Amino acid sequence: MTGINLNASSAHDGFLPENQLILNAVSEGIYGFNLDGNAVFINPAAERMTGWKSGELLGKNIHDCHHHSHLDGSHYPKEDCPIYNTLKDGIAREISHEVFWRKDGSSFPVHYTSTPVYKDGHLIGVVAIFRDISIQKQTEQSLRQALQQVQALSEKLSSENQYLQLELADKTGDVEISGTSSQIKQLIGQIKLVANTESTVLISGENGTGKELVARNLHKLSNRADKPLVCVNCAAFSSNLLESELFGHEKGAYTGATSRRKGRFELANNGTLFLDEVAELTLEAQSKLLRVIQEQEFERVGSSDTIKVDIRLITATHHDLLKRVEQGLFRMDLYYRLNVFPIFVPPLRDRLSDIPELVSHIIQELNRKLGKKITRVSHKGLQRLMQHTWPGNVRELQNVIERESILSQSQVLQLSQQLAPESSPNETVKSSSDQSLAAMEKQHITKVLQETHWRISGPTGSAAKLGLPSSTLRSRMKKLNITRPV
Repeated sequence: MTGINLNASSAHDGFLPENQLILNAVSEGIYGFNLDGNAVFINPAAERMTGWKSGELLGKNIHDCHHHSHLDGSHYPKEDCPIYNTLKDGIAREISHEVFWRKDGSSFPVHYTSTPVYKDGHLIGVVAIFRDISIQKQTEQSLRQALQQVQALSEKLSSENQYLQLELADKTGDVEISGTSSQIKQLIGQIKLVANTESTVLISGENGTGKELVARNLHKLSNRADKPLVCVNCAAFSSNLLESELFGHEKGAYTGATSRRKGRFELANNGTLFLDEVAELTLEAQSKLLRVIQEQEFERVGSSDTIKVDIRLITATHHDLLKRVEQGLFRMDLYYRLNVFPIFVPPLRDRLSDIPELVSHIIQELNRKLGKKITRVSHKGLQRLMQHTWPGNVRELQNVIERESILSQSQVLQLSQQLAPESSPNETVKSSSDQSLAAMEKQHITKVLQETHWRISGPTGSAAKLGLPSSTLRSRMKKLNITRPV
């Protein structure tokens, strides 16, 4: 039996302690209750905290005076009060989540205990000791707010770190813009003209020509160079996931969304956002992108809160966007928003004179990556590289040199790989056997495209069904002159 035990000589009216002077001196409020639940003792600290004088409360039900309601104003029945429950069962209680109401109608948070009082083994009342914890609650609230800020910053750093790790993992020795051909000089001139503006840039060109490299140079030369450059390949995500990737999502926004995640627009705030393969955006995503460009604001998936951003937008595509507008696959208003300053990246076959400089730069990067000490490509090997038409452009050249570097035991690459000259995408196949094979390939690819409603990328796209990278499928479609019917 836990509680206070009194003998007959230590209490007045069977309850009041002899050491009343001590009780009057403590800073905690103290109430004494008899078995009827009425006040029989109130110390000065309780009077100061509540504004009620002892003469106003003695002999009365204190719960009805200043414990009658919860903080939200809802009724607090006496039957639910821990103090009065202790009168019934003799069990001590400790409470820290309630409020007492002052005489002037205001409230304050309290921490209180209700302790049973026994005399000769019989329960005769309850002592309630309480203190005002307003400062403690304010401190806790300040700490919670500070913790939320720290968590928000931690989440931001974690998201940025995750993105940077993905970016680093995705980089495979990108080369800088190398070459002295007139096409490259014109390209570099365009980059320098528009880089330090806020204008939206649309980069076009075949796969593998280095459109992302152009975007990186635009960012590097801009006044946002010290801010993040965030890159998104729109063809790498399904239509369902792309919206979450761009705009982020709240926890529980959809199945699998186990935590809140910031989207690429949010990560690119104050910096540059590069949307590669922008033609792959669904019409719904295009509509949302248009709003972000116009209003510089968006909502995460599963949230109605508007997020403001300040970004410089750069996009890229290997498609003819205007033709896709005519086909109803791309919004005309978005096209004109993106095509403020167009930049065309020439294919490698149109600047073969740049190959020696490109090869030199690639070898330097591969030496660092592979730990090699390769100095050059042999003269004969370089001639063979100059004779190739490079349907895969600079990316294909990088792959050829990297494979050769891995295989080579010499400091001079001899180019042992067979690189027979290939026809350009616009040339027709010459031999009758090739024509037959090409016709069969064209027929099969067209059939798969029709079955997938001409969707190329994604898990249910034609490239996945054919077991090809989407870029390879597009290259084959171009070479075989496969186009979607209008």
